[in-house]
Amino acid sequence: MAFRVGGGGGNASSGMGVAEHSVNTFLELQRKKVHRYVVFKIDEIKQEVVVEKTGGPAESYDDFTASLPESDCRYAVYDFDFVTSENCQKSKIFFVAWSPSVSRIRSKMLYATSKDRFRRELQGIHYEIQATDPTEMDLEVLRERAN
Repeated sequence: MAFRVGGGGGNASSGMGVAEHSVNTFLELQRKKVHRYVVFKIDEIKQEVVVEKTGGPAESYDDFTASLPESDCRYAVYDFDFVTSENCQKSKIFFVAWSPSVSRIRSKMLYATSKDRFRRELQGIHYEIQATDPTEMDLEVLRERAN
């Protein structure tokens, strides 16, 4: 089951739906810590954002980055655990807009025009990263942003 995000016409920026399962899977990551990460893709036939892959709590950041396709766009959320300089255990949720430079123009446009609406459905994101290659979302980038 899906619901339409926002009202209005059928263009990509307002017509892309969000699968209810996508929002529920994000909530499982956020509230229950069931997932370390969730990778979302746009299903062009259904015209909605769907869950492509989830990673269990024990999976690493390398597992997460390896789950992103080398030549196609995706959205993803990653639950980043870290220890502050005061020695406190913290967790921040990162939204990643993955758009590799080698992906198709159509895919880049579709993901770019749908991102803001999808992102608004995911309440509780702390930081957003837009990456066109893996170095732009290196683990050090997350550490710097989180502290």
